[in-house]
Amino acid sequence: MKKSRPILWISIIAAVASAGYYGWQRFGSAGQTQTAQKASPRPSAIPVSVAPVQKADFPVYLTGLGTVQGFNTVQVRSRVDGQIIRLEFKEGQIVQQGDLLVSIDPRPYQAALDQAKAKKAQDEANLANANLELQRAVKLGEFATTQRVDTQRSTVAQLTAQIAADEAAIANAQTQLDYTQIKAPITGVAGLRQVDIGNIVNASTQTGIVMISQVEPISVIFTAPEDQLPYITEGQKAGALKVIAFTTDGKKTLAEGKLAVINNQVDTTSGTIRLKAVFDNKDHALWPGQSVSTRLLVRTLKDATVVPDDAVQHSTNGLYAYTVNQDNKAEVHKVKVSYGIDGRSVIEEGLSPGQQVIVGGQFKVQPGSLVSTAVASSDPAQSKVRQE
Repeated sequence: MKKSRPILWISIIAAVASAGYYGWQRFGSAGQTQTAQKASPRPSAIPVSVAPVQKADFPVYLTGLGTVQGFNTVQVRSRVDGQIIRLEFKEGQIVQQGDLLVSIDPRPYQAALDQAKAKKAQDEANLANANLELQRAVKLGEFATTQRVDTQRSTVAQLTAQIAADEAAIANAQTQLDYTQIKAPITGVAGLRQVDIGNIVNASTQTGIVMISQVEPISVIFTAPEDQLPYITEGQKAGALKVIAFTTDGKKTLAEGKLAVINNQVDTTSGTIRLKAVFDNKDHALWPGQSVSTRLLVRTLKDATVVPDDAVQHSTNGLYAYTVNQDNKAEVHKVKVSYGIDGRSVIEEGLSPGQQVIVGGQFKVQPGSLVSTAVASSDPAQSKVRQE
């Protein structure tokens, strides 16, 4: 009996331990599993910015580079020989047509004019005397020979012709004298002078005195691809096409003008055609020789499907965009873009007006991802945020 009691207690303890282990395995692990399942968090929503797909009129521009040219440019030269005695303009000054620019020593030309006038006075006196002789011969009647009368008439005619020549010589001498006063042929900006007071100028030399460029209005020469020529000519039928000039970095608008001239031939080496636009340029924002970026408004697409540029993403398979469905999950769409400018793109295929496209935060998004959206706005103060 004494030996069987320890064995009994050992059996009881073993049974209790087995029952406890079984209960822990059945109920304890299941509870832990349920607790773990309850403790696991839901997938967090990815914050993104969205914008609506819109229908809008979209202007189609041709962009390019151009060079500003004076509407008229004149190299002022002397038309007579002589010494410069006065300069009447300042470099960079806006001169008006007819303003005096340079004075050349007029004394030799004044003397030539006085000489021509004196010669005319002399010939007029001789003509007056010849007319008197002719009148006397005619009055003599039959007492004067026919030869004498004819000779006198011929003398009168010669002197009359001589006076006409004298008048032409006077006009020429007056013109040469006028040329000593060099005046502005156009209204424009005077450049750097190329001569100083005291220099001798000659009509035969190519060196000018000053360059004058007309800047009101002013022109810009730029090029466009030849395949756009039909659209340009078609647009011109409805009126002059608008041209906008920007700085070369495209950040600042300089002026707005109109397309004036399409060149009469295409450059076969580059496949482009030269165009000329005219700008009023009242504020002198454009300057001759300046390089500018140009935009030519060719046409306007009516009711185009438009999205922000940031919505369009690039991949090895082409262009795509993410939209947000009613369950706030991201969906991917392949898209086809026809035009893009000023932060907007025209979608030909892949999206419809009214859809919400993701424009920010795409780098974290995968198809089917849960997202929380913030409506993108150009004005941060007006941004509306909708957390889902």
